[in-house]
Amino acid sequence: MNKSKIYHSPFNIAVLVAGIGFFIDAFDLFLFNVYRIPSLKDLGLSGSELTGTGERLLSIQMAGMMVGGVITGVIGDKKGRVTVLYGSILLYSLANFANAFVQDVNTYAVIRFLAGVGLAGELGSGITLVSESMSVEKRGYGTILVATLGALGAVTAGLIGDFLPWRQAFLAAGAAGGILLILRLRSFESSMFVAAKAGNERRGSLLLLFSSRRRALKYFGCILMGVPIWYSVGLLITLSPEIAKMYNIEGLKLSTCFILFQVGICSGDLLSGILSQLFRSRKKILLMFMALGVLSTVYHFIRIDNSQQLSITSFFMGLGCGYLSVFVTATAEHFGTNLRVTVTATVTNFMRGALVLLIPLHQFLERLFHTHLTGGLIATGFIVWGLAILSASLLSETFGRSLAYAEE
Repeated sequence: MNKSKIYHSPFNIAVLVAGIGFFIDAFDLFLFNVYRIPSLKDLGLSGSELTGTGERLLSIQMAGMMVGGVITGVIGDKKGRVTVLYGSILLYSLANFANAFVQDVNTYAVIRFLAGVGLAGELGSGITLVSESMSVEKRGYGTILVATLGALGAVTAGLIGDFLPWRQAFLAAGAAGGILLILRLRSFESSMFVAAKAGNERRGSLLLLFSSRRRALKYFGCILMGVPIWYSVGLLITLSPEIAKMYNIEGLKLSTCFILFQVGICSGDLLSGILSQLFRSRKKILLMFMALGVLSTVYHFIRIDNSQQLSITSFFMGLGCGYLSVFVTATAEHFGTNLRVTVTATVTNFMRGALVLLIPLHQFLERLFHTHLTGGLIATGFIVWGLAILSASLLSETFGRSLAYAEE
């Protein structure tokens, strides 16, 4: 295994490996969002079954990611960042190959759960590897590129929705994972982890993570900052066809809304990351983009009147959610080397897996307030955006913080 060094330029092997990994991670993850309706129709479902079964499968996939986040996070801090990257890519590649051959919903559910477990290790381990391999002043640029490549992976998933049948798309995802696994053969461990491994500190310990009230609150705050991203894409964008049907809107294409949202996130990741470097602040930029996200979401609900407006507002919602690169960087900077992958892997997957709770939450709020789908989604938005902004306000500034320390 090659010895790691500290990079001062974001154009290095660590960023390349992590970025391509997140590209394929996002590509695979969003395939189900794009092919939810055609794949379930092909399996014989119709009408209300499409929405209910689709939400259930999405919840199962996200539950797999939460389980996988814990497993890969602990392994990443105990055994190494690269170990997790190997295991995760192998599991979700095999799962996607298998997904191309499903013939019933129950098998579909099992495979999406396993794919979720495999996908869980990519982002957290990759961001940690990049953060620990780059200089304090420049690491934000590295994570910008990783997050941006991930957004491009999601855009690619949306684009192929108009060209490939769903079974062929999952085969392509499995093949892409296999290619990435070959590229990973030259991956190296971060020197920061190698040095920390020689010490006596507890690594990858969930008990250590929650042994301090301050550390636990900081951890939950990081999760809450990321939940609005998945509220937006997992609910508002994914349920666009159902929303359009409620308002008798014709001509809406889910793939168009999804692509525009991801283009917005890609643009936002670049802009927010660069601004955080220029202004030397993670916290200010997080709050700035969260405010934009709230305004964009409000505008989205106000302008529900035709397919063109829904498509356009999808882009602006994505732009407001484009603080992902700053969010994941700040999360890694908040915790020591002996817990960093445990935190980044679980935070990024719990904020994505929060969809498991958001689905029944919006359904409960609909019943509570005797409203329709849109009303439940609006009420849910008030909650998730409010908690995210509160968390970002309370967490400390991390720009320029040295990562060469351990949690005690």
